[in-house]
Amino acid sequence: MRAPRRIADWVEARLDADRERIALWLPVALGAGIASWFALPREIDWIGLLLLLGGGTLTGWLIGWQRRFGRVVVIGCAAMAAGLLLIWARAAWVAAPVLAWPVTTQFSAVVESVEPLPARGQVRLVLRPAGRRDLPPRLRVTLRGEQGRGIVPGEAIGLRARLMPPPTAGLPGGYDFAQRAWFDRIGAVGTALGEIARAPGAGEGRPPLRARLSAHIHEAVPGSPGGVAAALVTGDRGAISDDDAEAMRRSGLAHLLSISGLHVTAVVGFAMLLAMRLLGLNRRLALAGHVLPLAAAAGALAGAGYTWLAGAEVPTLRSLIAALLVLAAFLLGREAITLRLVAAGALLVLVWRPEALVGPSFQLSFAAVTAIIALHESRWMRDFVGRRDEPWVVRFGRGIAGLVITGLVVEVALAPIALFHFHKAGLYGALANVVAIPLTTFVIMPAEALALLFDAAGIGAPFWWVAGQALAALIALAHHVAAAPGAVAALPIFPAWGFALAVLGGLWLLLWQRRWRFAGFLPLLVGSAALLAQPRPDLLVSGDGRHIAAAVPGGGYALLRSRAGDYVRDAMAEAAGVDEPLGALTDLDHVVCNRDFCRWRQRGRTILAQRGYDRIDGAAMAPACAAADVVISHRWLPRECRARWLTVDRDSLAESGGLALYLGSAPQVATALRRGDEHPWRRPLAVSGNDEAVPTNALAP
Repeated sequence: MRAPRRIADWVEARLDADRERIALWLPVALGAGIASWFALPREIDWIGLLLLLGGGTLTGWLIGWQRRFGRVVVIGCAAMAAGLLLIWARAAWVAAPVLAWPVTTQFSAVVESVEPLPARGQVRLVLRPAGRRDLPPRLRVTLRGEQGRGIVPGEAIGLRARLMPPPTAGLPGGYDFAQRAWFDRIGAVGTALGEIARAPGAGEGRPPLRARLSAHIHEAVPGSPGGVAAALVTGDRGAISDDDAEAMRRSGLAHLLSISGLHVTAVVGFAMLLAMRLLGLNRRLALAGHVLPLAAAAGALAGAGYTWLAGAEVPTLRSLIAALLVLAAFLLGREAITLRLVAAGALLVLVWRPEALVGPSFQLSFAAVTAIIALHESRWMRDFVGRRDEPWVVRFGRGIAGLVITGLVVEVALAPIALFHFHKAGLYGALANVVAIPLTTFVIMPAEALALLFDAAGIGAPFWWVAGQALAALIALAHHVAAAPGAVAALPIFPAWGFALAVLGGLWLLLWQRRWRFAGFLPLLVGSAALLAQPRPDLLVSGDGRHIAAAVPGGGYALLRSRAGDYVRDAMAEAAGVDEPLGALTDLDHVVCNRDFCRWRQRGRTILAQRGYDRIDGAAMAPACAAADVVISHRWLPRECRARWLTVDRDSLAESGGLALYLGSAPQVATALRRGDEHPWRRPLAVSGNDEAVPTNALAP
């Protein structure tokens, strides 16, 4: 009994020394419960974890409520259980039918939202079908060319569309749109076919303010610079070309395109500064001490208006909440920028939208802010950037060095998250942001604001010219950094347990202040080692079985179907952890192909992959299948076709999803879908979408 008591006393002493930081772990505990619900596949697992957490709560009571350690255990287990129940309830609350299988159908619908994508020549609509109980209540449909011209939210339309269920992750570790669609209550996605039927006079009204403002910006600044300009004001990124968007991602500047903390802070700060200057001209307000509260109110209103104009997306709302908390702390005379503020913002977001936790936006933004504040709370950083009497050249150099150090710390903090979600991380983002952030904050955004203001009098052209030149420089910087040698680190699938250890270690380092914080290096290093030690897959098979990427001698990967589109190529390259073009299997000397199959040897295994569409007799296939270790087909294989180790066809892929195969002496398979997964988007209430008894040749009333 002495050893447990000594351990409890040691923990008690550490907690007492760091007692001001304990509250920072409340959103972490809540988030751990939410993450556990996503990580555990079955309902019995969720119930079992709740029982374990109940036992942990009782253990905390036995340790003693009067002891800090006991209170931490009780509150931590209770918060984790609350997080699990919160996301479980949220998933049940948003439940809506999902399309069972792909269909082509005609229907009438009311337009809920319109998202123009001019760079792709597309318009994306979210629709509410009318009079069709066999369709999900919300659909996302893409229109091409002139189909979507003039369509506005609230309009009733009639259309014919090819619809399909929201797609799941195509490869292990890939993006699972079905999960996001569930919480957005989108039950089907698809493409419109033919003309769109519209009521007489439809589209003659004025579009929403956000759409009009985006169109005005595109007219003033054409091309991708105008797309970036619109993204900074309205959040509309549809006019940014794919090449420029990819350059922004590779250079570590993509965060500038998503309205979040940087943009909301700039708007609130400029509005508050302007209000203080104007209100300070009134002697009565200045002497009465009303200038600061009124300026803070003006900043809050400006931030709220900007958030509404930008579409009130989750990252923008999260940033607005944080800005309002900063203003409240400022008015109360408290230190405004602290980790307690970050914890409060994270707690509010998790209670409001618990599913945001597993998205990269939430993780990247809060990780960046936490790293910045923890760095600048440290004694050595405060000493380094603190004001002192010194020549302005030295002071300027010290400021630049502080920016670079901050950028490097942020890049290190964000790298595991970027590698887990995107399998890529920019290496020069810290240096690029030293130029890009001041350029955006102090040149581009003020120039846009002045241009929009003076456009009321028709004299905003000079400011648009300044904004256009600065935006062109920003895009050129992104391309220059993205093209630099070694600009991007690409790694294969990050194991979930390794990512969890890396996150735990990072939080332990950032949230505690005393020396025991350095214990966080252990899980951080173990998680990072799991990533670095993760082998690249030898074979990747898409969820439909049509696309196969195989590792080739000398590095790189080659595709079975060389005509695969950019989406497939990008997904395969990300899952493989490579940052180079994919070749063609048919061009390799060791691959033998005919009209129906390709065969090759890989790491001592014989691979047989079907690429044709003709039916082949089972008896004729049996010898070839028996001689292969792995057989892969996008069609149903006959019973006679059985490989020595693994047979993959349409039936097996329906259960497993995409595959990553690791060959060798002890071959392994990683699947995109988990067997027995009981999350609601895996087994939703399904509708057929094929009941067209309701007339569809006219708009629904």
